[in-house]
Amino acid sequence: MEYNLMREFADSCGLLAMVLFFAGCVAFALRPGGRSQADEAAHIPFKDD
Repeated sequence: MEYNLMREFADSCGLLAMVLFFAGCVAFALRPGGRSQADEAAHIPFKDD
């Protein structure tokens, strides 16, 4: 009984939550002000050279 309840939750609400989280991550990465922060983060390994 508990397994079926958990599976039903994972099939419906869990999938929706993961899709919304993924869409939020993509929107965060592609926001207008994110380019400069991404470029700065990309150059971190080269700061010691």
